[in-house]
Amino acid sequence: MNARLEPLLPQAAGGRRPIRELPDELVSQIAAGEVVERPASVVRELVDNALDAGARQVTVKLEAGGVRRIVVEDDGAGIPAADLPLALKRHATSKIGNLSELENVATMGFRGEALAAIASVSELSIASRTDSDAHATRLEGRSGELNPSARAVGTTVEVRELFFATPARRKFLKTDATELAHCIEAVRRHALARPQVGFAVWHEGRLVEQWRATASIEQRARDVLGADFVDASRALTLQAGPLSISGRAGSPDSARARSDHQYVYVNGRFVRDKLIAHAARSAYEDVLHGGRQPAYLLHIEIAPERVDVNVHPTKIEVRFRDGREVHQAVRRAIETALAPGRAEGAALLPAAAPTPLPTQQAIAPPLSTQAGLAWEETAPAAFVLDAREPAPRWPPASTIAAPAAAVAEAEAHDWPLGKALAQLGGVWVLAENRHGLVIVDMHAAHERVVYERLKKSLGAAAIESQPLLIPATFAATPTEIATAEAHQGPSLARLGLDIAPLSPGVLAVRARPAALAGGDVVELARAVLAELGGFEASQAIERAQHEILSTMACHGAVRANRQLTLAEMNALLRDMEATERADQCNHGRPTWRQVTLKELDALFMRGR
Repeated sequence: MNARLEPLLPQAAGGRRPIRELPDELVSQIAAGEVVERPASVVRELVDNALDAGARQVTVKLEAGGVRRIVVEDDGAGIPAADLPLALKRHATSKIGNLSELENVATMGFRGEALAAIASVSELSIASRTDSDAHATRLEGRSGELNPSARAVGTTVEVRELFFATPARRKFLKTDATELAHCIEAVRRHALARPQVGFAVWHEGRLVEQWRATASIEQRARDVLGADFVDASRALTLQAGPLSISGRAGSPDSARARSDHQYVYVNGRFVRDKLIAHAARSAYEDVLHGGRQPAYLLHIEIAPERVDVNVHPTKIEVRFRDGREVHQAVRRAIETALAPGRAEGAALLPAAAPTPLPTQQAIAPPLSTQAGLAWEETAPAAFVLDAREPAPRWPPASTIAAPAAAVAEAEAHDWPLGKALAQLGGVWVLAENRHGLVIVDMHAAHERVVYERLKKSLGAAAIESQPLLIPATFAATPTEIATAEAHQGPSLARLGLDIAPLSPGVLAVRARPAALAGGDVVELARAVLAELGGFEASQAIERAQHEILSTMACHGAVRANRQLTLAEMNALLRDMEATERADQCNHGRPTWRQVTLKELDALFMRGR
């Protein structure tokens, strides 16, 4: 032990330290280390209390980013003068009284330790008035002194000189601008869940943020997150028994480098939950490119007894009774919202100018109504595309002629992606719709079409497996070996894999998916075992299946520099319009872009 600390540690006989009861102030300061990390923590706790009091307007006033002064004013029910001294005692609360109420808690706060913790590391005072009081009463936290005060019905909590009693904690705070940004974010999180409540944030006497009360959750999202987020997102809603989900899922095009636009609420409480984050990420995995982060706003309503909010002192973590149910519901809600393509929305936009409809020579029926790809006519229930074989003819030349009925339908319909005009550079399909020019990456677009078709056709069937003449072996971790043993048999067989222990510390891959003849078997095995060991087995198997199908679709899609006829291009456009998630390829890259007539005019300075 450090010699300099020895004088500070009183020793009992025999060198053992005696067990002593800690003083209340020290206990509160220890608790404050968990509850109060920075000024934003104080703001969050005080706004929680204001909302629990039924406030319709909450005003936050800050000085020096909240380090010097924090004031939270509300117009809620107020605190009776007789109860004010109890408000600063540890574990004193009006929100729960027994275990049953704790298990069904519906308020934002309930632990009864936030005010005591804040008061132990700052100069705190409370002024409050109920509608039955003739005047407000002010409580000084340090002295416990009560004095008459002037204010309307509601409560004002003032926190001065945060961490003055623990200067070491104050040194860990950032600049005033950084702390202010965290305080604003704390209020923003409350505002997104309470559209009926107005919020205002002042700093150094200047109004920095204000969100007026509104009856619309969508309008509040537009006010708080911006019109860009709402315009680039899609509404989602799902009802699954006792669970309901609503909100907005950002389009893959609006994904961000950081996860700063991911807001999840459980019964109105902002939470960070790995299970929900995993469900959301898995819903985006087919359409998100690289390490980009999706943006979403999720409001989850669930019976209070099915979720435990008493997990962490900050109440930002929760635990669900049935995590699988929540995971599946969140994933399904987001996937459903993302399924329609942007082409559907394009058909609803106002037309820039009349555009000639496709002619009979330029139209072919959608691929789904043609004879289709060669493998589509003959493939068994579990589709297999061997990477060693050349890509099939797309579509067969015998299917180019369009029936008169299909032409008549085309002439009566304004196709969202328009009619094909030409092929550029062996990669791009150029088309014209009523808004202007559509540019399509033909390989990426066809890859998505094939991939979605494979997923639907596979269903619950297993991927065809091919035994290896010489098993591929690799040194495995104990976790990988345990996972392989646990899932040896049906689970791995559904993926076309046969992985089994060969010797202590070594696994052998004896079979691989027939479609991936040229792939790295060991890397595939490691990735699959990591998925199986990291989460729900059935979901990991589904994700691994989709990865394999994605590779198959990439091999089966039309290649660059393949010359297509106008009929073939139009057939691709029609299939894109009928395919879910057709805006992105399997790797998350965009498949098409719209250049409007207005944008073209600007390029050539027309009308200036």
